[in-house]
Amino acid sequence: MMCSYDDLIILLDCLQKILYDISNIDEILTADFDLTGQLVWPGAMLLNDYIAHNVNLLQGCSVIELGSGVGITGILSSRFCHKFVLTDHNDEVIKASILTLDFVFQILEKNVELHASSQAELLVEKLEWGNSEQICHILEKHSSGFDLILGADIYILDTVKKLLEVRGQGECKFILAYVSRAKSMDLVVPNEAKRCGLQITEVVGTRRAVSNLEGVIFECIQREQGLRKELDEDFLAH
Repeated sequence: MMCSYDDLIILLDCLQKILYDISNIDEILTADFDLTGQLVWPGAMLLNDYIAHNVNLLQGCSVIELGSGVGITGILSSRFCHKFVLTDHNDEVIKASILTLDFVFQILEKNVELHASSQAELLVEKLEWGNSEQICHILEKHSSGFDLILGADIYILDTVKKLLEVRGQGECKFILAYVSRAKSMDLVVPNEAKRCGLQITEVVGTRRAVSNLEGVIFECIQREQGLRKELDEDFLAH
């Protein structure tokens, strides 16, 4: 798999190689547990493509990703941000992510030689959406919160709300890559955002085909921030 950020190209087929070099890979792949986090879903590819064309969003930022899975987004994004925290709920996924970190740094080191930039801090944490204890544990380590929250195909936003609240009126925002699989599900995300007191906005120009499905990028912020932003825009318009 190849992903690009403007003039930077990173080959991710090497990531597959290191996973298959793990001595107990057969045990991991045949174990009876949820494989959701070990697949690269269409939403993740949509999110990566959006980031690839908007790397300015990451510059100097501390970022947390919900449902990182195999870690492709974090691996790529860490080239540009200040700090990236990958999270997942599956112990086996966490184990695989930790095993790939050394290889991640090898990729970054090679690219730093070609593209002068400081290496981001890349961390892995366990987080099941809505688990208050795990959220508190993460925020104890990162008490100032995050500039940016990333996620793909997330339908429950309570965790997002808690992370946004840390910055209060700071412009922390959640970028969500959503892939439509059924029309009946398309209202779930905006309704969930409303329930959590969040303002959700479709990013103009991001709606496109993802395989045989349709995907789109949303931005979510606290409703107070959203109202203030609307008032500022109305003031400037007059």
